[in-house]
Amino acid sequence: MGSKQTTVDFILEQVAEAGAVSAKKMFGEFGIFYDGKMIALVCDDQLFVKVTSPAQKFLGNANMGIPYPGAKPCFLISGDRWDDREWMSELFRITAKNLPAPQKNTRKKTDRSD
Repeated sequence: MGSKQTTVDFILEQVAEAGAVSAKKMFGEFGIFYDGKMIALVCDDQLFVKVTSPAQKFLGNANMGIPYPGAKPCFLISGDRWDDREWMSELFRITAKNLPAPQKNTRKKTDRSD
């Protein structure tokens, strides 16, 4: 189905106070990044946040969902929680803090101008 840009824009607006949060379009859906770390996905206009133990404690009894076939389960954050800016910002901060830094691509680019 694909997510709408307006959905992603609303989520980014809600978590603006959290810090450096951005989105990148990926295969018709969106990745949400915090300080360069992918922390969430927006798929079919639903918010899926990566699982960390501290975020699990923060969320309590959280709903889980799979953003796309073959993906790891994520926390599925219902739309009614999106209006709580402070809660969403804290969830994003906790998640980002507890995910590893992104790995640098160490593959060398090859010249294919043969």
